[in-house]
Amino acid sequence: MAASEAPCYLGWDFSTQQLKVIAIDEQLRVIYEDNIHFDKDLPEFGTHCGVHVHSDKLTVTSPVLMWIKALDMILEKMKSSGFNFSHVRAFSGAGQQHGSVYWKEGASQILKNLSPDLPLHQLLKACFSVSDSPVWMDSSTTTQCLSLEKAVGGAQHLANITGSRACERFTGNQIAKIYSQTPEVYAQTERISVVSSFAASLFLSAYAPIDYCDGSGMNLLQIRDKIWSTACLNACAPGLEEKLGPVVLSSSVLGSVSPYYIQRYGFSPDCKVVAFTGDNPASLAGMKLEEGDISISLGTSDTLFLWIKEPTPALEGHIFCNPVDSQAYMALLCFKNGSLIRERIRDDCASGSWDEFSKALKCTVVGNNGNLGFYFDVIEITPEAVGIHRFNRDNNKVPDFPKEMEIRALIEGQFMAKRIHAEKLGYKIMPRTRILATGGASYNKEILQVLSDVFSAPVYTIDTANSACLGCAYRAIHGLVAETSVSLVDVVKLAPEPRLVVTPTAGADQLYQPLLKRYAELEQKVLYSPNSSILAKLQEKEKSKTSSRN
Repeated sequence: MAASEAPCYLGWDFSTQQLKVIAIDEQLRVIYEDNIHFDKDLPEFGTHCGVHVHSDKLTVTSPVLMWIKALDMILEKMKSSGFNFSHVRAFSGAGQQHGSVYWKEGASQILKNLSPDLPLHQLLKACFSVSDSPVWMDSSTTTQCLSLEKAVGGAQHLANITGSRACERFTGNQIAKIYSQTPEVYAQTERISVVSSFAASLFLSAYAPIDYCDGSGMNLLQIRDKIWSTACLNACAPGLEEKLGPVVLSSSVLGSVSPYYIQRYGFSPDCKVVAFTGDNPASLAGMKLEEGDISISLGTSDTLFLWIKEPTPALEGHIFCNPVDSQAYMALLCFKNGSLIRERIRDDCASGSWDEFSKALKCTVVGNNGNLGFYFDVIEITPEAVGIHRFNRDNNKVPDFPKEMEIRALIEGQFMAKRIHAEKLGYKIMPRTRILATGGASYNKEILQVLSDVFSAPVYTIDTANSACLGCAYRAIHGLVAETSVSLVDVVKLAPEPRLVVTPTAGADQLYQPLLKRYAELEQKVLYSPNSSILAKLQEKEKSKTSSRN
């Protein structure tokens, strides 16, 4: 689809499996979109789902040159299709969060002097001290995580500083691993970027700063002061602040696109590059979340994005700086037991039929007569527990429920857990709160009715295909006017509105208040029961290590 002659804005998304781009006009209509799928379009890099999983099954990386070659390819496709780059006024982008890129000494000089006659992947092939970048799927840094938490006075103290306890995928721990295992590689590195700032650097032909949002997914940034934490930096590697460079506001205009793109593709010299950010913050912008709103993605795992004014970091979940409002925060909670457990209970209790499953939710009472359940087929992240645990109205553990009761216990339990953990992070339901539901289960009205009842808020659905890309195109427009105190909400007024699906059942809030309190108390019991503890996780890890050795 070719762009029109009117001014337009681009949003990029350097995600795990593909590079995507969207162009929107001043009425916020999508006028161009395209993607490069890494496995399919760049088979020479030998990735599966965009990554290399190493033999230890814990280390997961992606080739840096694959991302660069994908950018070459997509720009050439746009050019061939007749896309007029001279009409692009500004662009921004997103990168998969937590991944890191290591620029070799001397790379900045090469970046500054790019010849428009050659593709980027040829020009930059000698620029990286680490050719395969650690990405968010990596879980090989347990030792570094324990060391970081110990250095700053414990997991909760680290969460208070950086918004999260030490996470294996977070960038600081990945840097610490590279420094401890290959100090010579670390010494040869002049700049460390996250994926988003790496991508922005390609367009500027100079090192781009990390934005506050993506910076808060590193276990290195003081999220309240928005500066690097000296204690965290020192715990990870020496001289790290200099290698990371400054952090900036997510709406910052970083500069104009570099001459390479003007000469090779016909971009205007006035085209501005707005700070790139992480894919999760970009999605928050793309879904137009506002204060008090919640986005719930009901997929293989269930993910919550929350808009928070006054965060209280906890050992579960993550607090990031907000990409849209510099005075606010966003929280992210991930629940591993999502659609797969819903499908298993559907198969066990509703003959594999979603219609039967929905009927069961309809014919059982709100609150399930006080019967509560915890359903963790795999070790849960929030909270760290495993197993199936059922309790009757008197809080006695029971071995099973009737089928309809089991279905309601599962869905109510999943949503009560989400509300409890959201509120632990400082989230407050407000009169104007909207829940934006996405993912496979968002097509089931009866499941959404339970969600609405538990949270006592209306539920809307929204098309989130390419929400990170779209969010970055919106952010590009916002970046040009952000210094004049115009909010993103004002900028995106013309964008499509979400669709109202359900509102809370009358009286549901009064029913759930005592149930939520009971559920939170029972969760502690479940968490510390012998067959549901962190011990189970360690045993599972040990078992997988043994099987990978055999």
